[in-house]
Amino acid sequence: MGTEPILVTGAAGGSQGGTGRTVAEALVRAGLPVRAFVHRDDARVAELKDLGAEIVVGDLREITSVLPALEGVRRAYFTYPVTAGMLDATAVFAAAARANGVERVVAVSQLGSAHNAGTPHMRRHWVAEQVLDRAEIGAVHLRAAVFFENLRVAIGDRGELALPLGSPDTVLPLIAADDVSGVATGVLRTEDPVDPVLWLAGQILTTGEAAAAFGVPYVDVDPEQWAESAMSIYQDEVAVEHLTQLWTMFAAIGSGHELFRVTESIEQYTGRPPLTLRDYVNR
Repeated sequence: MGTEPILVTGAAGGSQGGTGRTVAEALVRAGLPVRAFVHRDDARVAELKDLGAEIVVGDLREITSVLPALEGVRRAYFTYPVTAGMLDATAVFAAAARANGVERVVAVSQLGSAHNAGTPHMRRHWVAEQVLDRAEIGAVHLRAAVFFENLRVAIGDRGELALPLGSPDTVLPLIAADDVSGVATGVLRTEDPVDPVLWLAGQILTTGEAAAAFGVPYVDVDPEQWAESAMSIYQDEVAVEHLTQLWTMFAAIGSGHELFRVTESIEQYTGRPPLTLRDYVNR
């Protein structure tokens, strides 16, 4: 690879997996120049500075922030939290990346991304994929399964996995955020051709098995009741809407779907088998 910086969005990290932070750290430790795009300058950003990352503070929805951030960049990592503004940010990023001649953008999407997917946010991800593809910036979409972190947040300090997933036999496609980050890092580093869509699932478990891995019981709850209580946790209407419909969608699917399978891309780009939920809990 050349000496051009790799732009990493979401580099400060966050509660929804924090893949941008992990990607930024991995690239810096590999000796690659990283330009870390963050929303605000805080203690988390100071740690990135200490590692050697260049810091850019801005708003992904604002072209005056993103256009200069991508100057001189050949490769970039694009992620956006489950909240309002994703399509705005995607359009801005696509336009700025094209204007700057970016050659590869690794973007986080969702496993079931499709125009007729089961939640509005999954459908928005499909639209985002189309926008990035049409910008002709070498987009690679990481269609990731449910992060282990989503289950950890759901458990919190309540001592139970209480979700509107119906039966404990409901099947869940899962993945460690570290595996998503590992694949993203591998794709950003390789000079080889990469498929434009990579499906990422590291483990397929029933809801009961997932709860057992955390050492807690599973409790089925009413979707409306869960959504009401979830607002105090996520404090974001888009996140709660998406997760409520995601859980109830899995409950409706029940025993599984053709996309619910462990994928080879994780080992291909990380050089190791996918992390299991038990690995995650033990860590």
